[in-house]
Amino acid sequence: MSGWMSSPSCRQTVISAGSREPDRQTQAQAQVAAVASAVVRTPISINEDSTAPLYRQLREALEHQIVSGGLNPELPLPSSRELARELGLSRNTVNAAYQELQAQGIIEPHARRGFFVNLQMLQGTAPADGSTAARAEKVDWSRHLGRRLDAGMPEITKVRDWASYPYPFVAGQVDEKDFPRLGWAKALRDALDPPHLHYSLRDGVDEDDPLLVRMLCQQVLPARGIEAAPENVLITSGSQQGLDLLAHTIMEPGSVVGVEDPGYTDARHTFVRAGAELRPLPVDDAGLVPPERLDGIGLLYLTPSHHSPTNVTLSGARRHQILADARAADALIIEDDYDSEFRYRGKPTPALKALPNSERVIYLGSFTKFLAPGLRLGYLVADAELVAELRNQRRYRLRHISGHLQRAMALLIESGQYRRTIRRRRTQLQRKWAVLTEALDEVLPWNVNAPPGGVSIWLRGPEGLDCVQLAEKALEAGVVIERGDVFFADPLANRECFRLGFAAIDIADIRPGVERLGKVIAELTE
Repeated sequence: MSGWMSSPSCRQTVISAGSREPDRQTQAQAQVAAVASAVVRTPISINEDSTAPLYRQLREALEHQIVSGGLNPELPLPSSRELARELGLSRNTVNAAYQELQAQGIIEPHARRGFFVNLQMLQGTAPADGSTAARAEKVDWSRHLGRRLDAGMPEITKVRDWASYPYPFVAGQVDEKDFPRLGWAKALRDALDPPHLHYSLRDGVDEDDPLLVRMLCQQVLPARGIEAAPENVLITSGSQQGLDLLAHTIMEPGSVVGVEDPGYTDARHTFVRAGAELRPLPVDDAGLVPPERLDGIGLLYLTPSHHSPTNVTLSGARRHQILADARAADALIIEDDYDSEFRYRGKPTPALKALPNSERVIYLGSFTKFLAPGLRLGYLVADAELVAELRNQRRYRLRHISGHLQRAMALLIESGQYRRTIRRRRTQLQRKWAVLTEALDEVLPWNVNAPPGGVSIWLRGPEGLDCVQLAEKALEAGVVIERGDVFFADPLANRECFRLGFAAIDIADIRPGVERLGKVIAELTE
């Protein structure tokens, strides 16, 4: 194998493959140049035994790299002298290859700088017939990809560059300024020192970090009224992975799952992909309206603390009724407790899992809503027999969550920083909630009755308001909102709903953002 290099300061670096073996000096030069330029590209193959001329092989290899993006168009190609030396070819051979590429318009000379990739060619000119790139066959992936069972179901869509808008009322995001950077950085550093280093770097196979599990059992879960032993806890990559593991473990094709309507859209997708049949159940101001009987429903999926997306809390009477009905029907319950920490009036309602006779409840918790969604850390609490099976399922899908992240989170909780962050974040969110609800009451032409909790506010506008059109027009005005129709089993019948998240937006931007949104609504409802 031989490589062609250029000076580290201004030339491309391409590692190439061929029939010649470089000497040690050439290898050393190549390694230094590769490190210095930090541009390593795909191999070039030159075969002396081929009937094709060497210059033609080189031209095709270079053309393939250019068309496939293997060469940086902002840097010059190596000189013919450099390329000839690195490949062990004559300069005439290299010059012949360059001349053909230039004649085809693939490269172009720049005075006193050398040859560069022709950018106009990259923007649409097809490679010449007979080249490596032209001979490549396009794979018909439709023949290899299975049909998704949830195809056609509505999905939650996010504005990808939401942070660039002046008024981002996005849900599921946090204000980066509120993240405990110093505390998290210290926890990450400490996790790489003994005795924590072992748990950060080990292959745990199917085990979780024992310190994180202990912190959950001793400090986090008791705040929700839940008593759990280590064998009842599984660490997950956010609550989303917990849902996926459960869907493919306790469900089978044809299983009937009762879901809130409106409800968490991503959970519905997860269940349908596992072959389950959804049975939408209505929600009112007291949470899920239990059916008369759960006959035929093998699983209930609930967000009782703060219903997603309306934020209402499931009443105590209904909680006890649901537990009794599940026991009578031999049904299971998934309790997704994604942001119970954020209640702004009164005390948080104990988790459904904290009530007597809650053995059938599988509890999902997450660190993402109040620390950062990018951490992808969550947990599941259930009967030890189910947790053992889920642990085995996780092993062959993900193995386990990053040991470093687990140990750092454990140290953050143990240090008290976790609890301090929750208290500080709750205070900040309470202020934002108050400003937002006050602004909505003053600006919108209808009454807003927002439950005192959560990280977003659910709104149902007047009949005739189209949330899809509203989201588009609001975005043009610099306001990011979330359409609400996708949370319903029948989106077309619920186009007047939308959601405003307030965790990521600056408190000073809330009122002007609502005022601008109000103008858009007024224009659409005139």
